[in-house]
Amino acid sequence: MYSDEYYMARAISLARRGWYSTHPNPRVGCVIVKNNHIIADGWHQIAGQGHAEVNALAALKESNNIADAQGATAYVTLEPCSHHGKTPPCSQALVDAGIKKVVVAMEDPNPLVEGKGITFLRENDLQVKVGVLESEARLLNPGFIQRMENKRPKIRCKMGMSLDGRTAMANGESQWITSPEAREDVQRLRAESSAILTGIGTVLADNPSMTVRSEQYKNIHRQPDRVVLDSALKMPETAKMLSLQGQTHILADKKCQLSAVDKIKSLQESGADIHYLSSHELNGQTQLDLSEVLAIMAQQQYNDVLLEAGATLTGSMLQAGYVDELIIYMAPSLMGSDARGLFNLPGMTQMSDKIHLHIQDIRAVGKDFRITASVDKAWVPGS
Repeated sequence: MYSDEYYMARAISLARRGWYSTHPNPRVGCVIVKNNHIIADGWHQIAGQGHAEVNALAALKESNNIADAQGATAYVTLEPCSHHGKTPPCSQALVDAGIKKVVVAMEDPNPLVEGKGITFLRENDLQVKVGVLESEARLLNPGFIQRMENKRPKIRCKMGMSLDGRTAMANGESQWITSPEAREDVQRLRAESSAILTGIGTVLADNPSMTVRSEQYKNIHRQPDRVVLDSALKMPETAKMLSLQGQTHILADKKCQLSAVDKIKSLQESGADIHYLSSHELNGQTQLDLSEVLAIMAQQQYNDVLLEAGATLTGSMLQAGYVDELIIYMAPSLMGSDARGLFNLPGMTQMSDKIHLHIQDIRAVGKDFRITASVDKAWVPGS
């Protein structure tokens, strides 16, 4: 006889199949068990289509075995929904199918659910067990969970550097610091992301596409959106990203609404979606309110955002405490003391000012090393 953990592990494995395609929904898996045998399974594949529980029940219907659901147990990695969205409530579908027990890895942090699905199941006389492999289930949806609990997406900052911590030569030349294998790995990061965040400086310097182009990830069903911080609306109407699949959002200073009317119209005709934010002066430059930047991205239902930008924006996000994870590709080369540094972090003059990181993983990617680190949660911005 197998344990609840065994079947939940299977459900978690199924949920991972939707790793690149469920945005903005969470990744969820479901296994239906009867008499110690798995009789059906399913996972959420694409947002707007059937949820994991519905897909598992549909598999039983397709094989003309839906009656087998009577008295069965469903293992679900996330609490079944209890509200009408693009699809009907999964909790109701489980009740209607005759399921008698539901084992849930974790409660859904979405305020529309947040325990209501579990309550509904119990009110309809189903046994419910919660918390089986919860920590493993949380790893399926870190960005979704953060957006629901903290009202902002998870921010991953990707940087490429030389062994001496440089990202570009003094004249701005930066292609290519890292290996083709590292650049392919970045395609994976983009495919996992709801959006890519950058600054206008990067757009003007490189005219990037910021899309997923790898053959390995071309079937992700969607391109990540692009979000460009552009306080003075310097974005060219001919920028490459404006004509590509996926929406481009430009975040500008509120003052532009009156001072750049013609430019706004031109950018909108080129396909840009423009948002207006508060700003402040920092070191003689206008900087958009980063808390409003995060709020805009949460409103767009972004779960995981990949920060691909220069030293100024990445440094500002880091010092504000908004970077959750650093992914740094380190090439075995030296670029010299005149080359540009990794982060612009002004005001750090003493050892007590340093930002503490937790190294989570270091591994070889081609000839480079990929370093994955998180910011020490005990570190408080400005402390």
